[in-house]
Amino acid sequence: MPDLILAIDAGTTSTRVLILDQELTIKGKGSQEFRQIYPRPGWVEHDPVEIWRSTLKAIEEALSSSGAKPTDIAGIGITNQRETTIVWNRSDSQPVANAIVWQCRRTAPQCERLKRKGHEKLFRKRTGLVLDPYFSGTKIQWFLDAIPGLRTQAGRGKIAFGTVDTWLLWNLTKGESHATDVSNASRTLLMNLKTLDWDEELMKVLTVPWDVLPDIRSSSEIYGYTRGVPLLPDGIPVSGIAGDQQSALFGQMCFDKGSAKCTFGTGSFLLMNIGEKPLLSRHGLITTVAWKIGKKTTYALEGSAFVTGAAVQWLRDSLGIISTSSEIEGLARSVEDSGGVVFVPALAGLGAPHWRPEARGTITGITRATTKAHLARATLEGIAFQTFDLIHAMREDTGIRLKALRVDGGASANDLLMQFQSDILDAEIQRPHILETTALGAALLSGIGVEIWKNLDEVRRVGKIERTFSPSMHPAQRKAALHRWAQAIAKTQNK
Repeated sequence: MPDLILAIDAGTTSTRVLILDQELTIKGKGSQEFRQIYPRPGWVEHDPVEIWRSTLKAIEEALSSSGAKPTDIAGIGITNQRETTIVWNRSDSQPVANAIVWQCRRTAPQCERLKRKGHEKLFRKRTGLVLDPYFSGTKIQWFLDAIPGLRTQAGRGKIAFGTVDTWLLWNLTKGESHATDVSNASRTLLMNLKTLDWDEELMKVLTVPWDVLPDIRSSSEIYGYTRGVPLLPDGIPVSGIAGDQQSALFGQMCFDKGSAKCTFGTGSFLLMNIGEKPLLSRHGLITTVAWKIGKKTTYALEGSAFVTGAAVQWLRDSLGIISTSSEIEGLARSVEDSGGVVFVPALAGLGAPHWRPEARGTITGITRATTKAHLARATLEGIAFQTFDLIHAMREDTGIRLKALRVDGGASANDLLMQFQSDILDAEIQRPHILETTALGAALLSGIGVEIWKNLDEVRRVGKIERTFSPSMHPAQRKAALHRWAQAIAKTQNK
């Protein structure tokens, strides 16, 4: 009997594929990069055909490294860069143009026009999101308006829209399944958070017709079966889909209300499970669907810090303080503390909960005694302080005091950062055995969809924590540190 899960993690710069067994042992891996296309300043595109080809190559590499037979695959899970938007012809499955990537800012004028017309409150209330080019809805509108004849074709049912999960599902099933899951649909500005369906009023505002939209399904069910895919037999069920950050929340097994995870990458994404009812943030966060399994929908609050790991890259590439990113921990450990230096890494403005795009990076507390080691330590602390701000906003919204935060991403391997994060949050930091939690979440959702695991309790039993960091900072010391951070934040905003 087939007993392995193939998880596709379609990221922003590459596609990764993992093959896992029932005990979550990684049997094989594959990874393929694809081009980043910048046709104009502020515009970012991908070639959808390259994304599909990278997926096939990554599957081939994973199968080869695993020694498994394609017939051993019981189910396929997909997780993906979320808001990236693809439009293609239904007849020949060819994209009408390059994908508009989530980072692309070309629809900023559309968002501003919608705000001026007074639509922001409507979108906020219905979707839990803000009117920003980040999300998919204005991207679809841009395609329909910018490409001659496309809106007419769309009205005749000849055009399909999808985020990357939908595009991969379409290709895996040879066009038999045009669907997405609730977590990805909740990032489009078109899905009603309460009904979990496309919202006709929002569609009318954005002039997006029904005919282009995929079916919205749960995050763990059989959406279709492989057909005509190189290296894979026909008939393998595609049985799990979730956007990358929601997938990481699931992969971290944050199944209980109040549990949370933070992915430390170039930036940081923090999501908290808020249970079965959507809650609109009053403190600069967005509300999203985490996942839906069966009839139960789970929601999350989400906040992101734009520059975290990228601050370490700045020390390396722009200042030359370190030669490799991994050197920062040793340098930071060479001093007992930051010597009063505070670094707010607002190198691309401030994200949640501040939302100040005009903010600029600030370093305070420098004296003649300051060394590069103090700056290195302050950089790591600045990453942790931004996470604190997100957790504090979530506590203000929900009343939930965080007891433990699960972590993943490249910077989570930094023990000094993780210990300081625990100290400043006054909560445990739990680092899992498998750090590739995004792909793991897709694998778990797929496995539930094909009953490799019967329920969440069975999933919990195979999860493993590699290390737990516990707070050891004195409360007075924590209070003083947070006060210095608040003062530094105020300086970035010219207060």
